[in-house]
Amino acid sequence: MKIAYVTTYDATDVRNWSGLGTYIAHTLQDNLTSLQYVSPLEEKAPFLLKAKRRFYTRLLKKSYLLERDPSVLKSYAKQVVNKLGSSNSDIIFSPGTIPIAYLDCHQPIVFWTDATFGGMIDFYPEFSNLCQESIKHGNQMEKSALNRCKLAIYSSDWAAQTAIELYQINPSKVRVVPFGANLQSDRSLEDIKALIDLRPTTTCKLLFLSGNWQRKGGNIALEVARELNRAGLRTELTIVGCTPSIGEFPPNCVKAIPFIDKNDIKGVEQINQLIGESHFLILPSLADCTPVVFSEANSFGVPCLSTNVGGITTIIKDNVNGRTFSRNAAISEYCDYITNLFSSYTQYKSLAISSFHEYQNRLNWKVAGQTVKNLLHELV
Repeated sequence: MKIAYVTTYDATDVRNWSGLGTYIAHTLQDNLTSLQYVSPLEEKAPFLLKAKRRFYTRLLKKSYLLERDPSVLKSYAKQVVNKLGSSNSDIIFSPGTIPIAYLDCHQPIVFWTDATFGGMIDFYPEFSNLCQESIKHGNQMEKSALNRCKLAIYSSDWAAQTAIELYQINPSKVRVVPFGANLQSDRSLEDIKALIDLRPTTTCKLLFLSGNWQRKGGNIALEVARELNRAGLRTELTIVGCTPSIGEFPPNCVKAIPFIDKNDIKGVEQINQLIGESHFLILPSLADCTPVVFSEANSFGVPCLSTNVGGITTIIKDNVNGRTFSRNAAISEYCDYITNLFSSYTQYKSLAISSFHEYQNRLNWKVAGQTVKNLLHELV
């Protein structure tokens, strides 16, 4: 099977879209015959369009999404057609709807992504305060992409449901396949048991791993760590990816690491060590789709604590590989869950091992790739 892989950005650069575009491409290559990169694409926006964006931003104090304008989207589609040329690809595949929204081709179109445009409105900050024109264009674009595609694959039930409900798409063309972990893993169950045994039983190690302190609920994670210490369970919180102001805190209980380069082998080793020695990954997100960091944590036998927003509940199953809480949950709910597990530490060990099983069975690229491969073979 020959795949034309379409992205607006350079899909070989792991720094784009948290590396997902790259990992999806590698997954397809591992499971299929060949893959042709059709990228990057140029955002061709005329002067008047850029002037319109400045008008909305400066005068009306609204956001105008240039990349959702029909003229930009049709330019992307034209570039894809030109790059394809006389391609004999069997399928056009994209990890997003933008480059294929107005694409006309004889091959079946498939995309695999984590959200719909409609599902993101007033959910993520960058999709809030949008002008009505951008909302109209974005919904038209999403509807067009869904109508053109033969198969719409989403990483969560939440995203799939918004496609069906908001855009009246036939459920028969919608599938859910969670993403894998963007960290290599060859760890066995015995390796995981050894890691779990190395974790202290009297100190709780929490890991907050994100570059977005506000949206990922950093303040909640901080309050959980603070309250656990006040209640008598010594707790250490390691913050990776940002340097927030943390105020007063017990000495040596908070460590902030602004940046670790995942493209560098030493950086990967450092991240692996930080995850492996942690009891929980805590990411109480206010808004999220399906963060791959949950799968990465589970690959080390680390349960995840988060919120039941967006597509998170597709990844985290309560008391199987972690626990989700409501966005308005009291800090005490997180603390009670953690302290109960520490008071009966064999339950924590069982949860940690179960988390690794979830990674092995559902949340890795090998399983995801094989599932997508089977779906694509049904189309050709």
